[in-house]
Amino acid sequence: MKGDKVPAMNETISPTIPGTIAEGDLVLVWFDDERTYMIDVARGKRVSIHCGKPLSVDDWIGQPFGKKIVCEHGFCYLLKPTVEDLMMKASRESGIIYPKDAALLIMKTGIHSGSKVMEIGTGSGSLTMALAQAVAPDGHVFSYDRREDLPKNAYKNIQRAGLSRFVTFGQRQAMESFSEKDFDAVTLDIPQPWEEVAVVKQALKPGGRLVSLNPTFNQIEKMAETLREQGFILVEARELLEREILARGGKTRPVQRMIGHTEFMLFAVRPADETLV
Repeated sequence: MKGDKVPAMNETISPTIPGTIAEGDLVLVWFDDERTYMIDVARGKRVSIHCGKPLSVDDWIGQPFGKKIVCEHGFCYLLKPTVEDLMMKASRESGIIYPKDAALLIMKTGIHSGSKVMEIGTGSGSLTMALAQAVAPDGHVFSYDRREDLPKNAYKNIQRAGLSRFVTFGQRQAMESFSEKDFDAVTLDIPQPWEEVAVVKQALKPGGRLVSLNPTFNQIEKMAETLREQGFILVEARELLEREILARGGKTRPVQRMIGHTEFMLFAVRPADETLV
């Protein structure tokens, strides 16, 4: 195929064994003290760590995911990263949507493989990753942002996660119409989402789902009233609080610190237009 590398006549190609680490893979390096590193596998690369001499990435190639590596002052495991890992390790220039919120969002909006999803407020692309994985391989995410600089970072995060073919990025200002129509779902992560309700309604399919993510009561209150004024139904707000538990023999207890608040999620459904009988 055009663009594919053609091997030289004397070049030996080693087949990749499923489940093993190959050049170009992402590896989550997990240490027994809970430290983690997200590493792009490349020959000749050495990774500086917090507990000893740098690790040679060459030694990882061909090893199975889950492999234990003994280092100078401890040990680690080479793990295949999940979308949760990719979201939390994303390069960020703004706050991110946490996996706990993304999971409920996807379930409540019914996003699945084949869905056509609009995202307003790209940010660092954390939620974009979760949406792209959910719609793959037959759906697509159209992500819009007002700023030109942030989506560049988001694109790098999506590309690193191997999900770029499922996402199209665009730049637009508030209340601009969309060239694409008939979306199954739309997410809004912007300070004034009520400005977008009318134009979003025109882009959503009848029965399409909307979710707005905002950190304050004032924002979701104003957004809820705007949605009702525009004829949306099933308007409801949720907040998810997540608390980690230290599960240890004889001394299991909650962690002393937790992230008490990330976002409120406001859900709604666009009904079909009324017709005269």
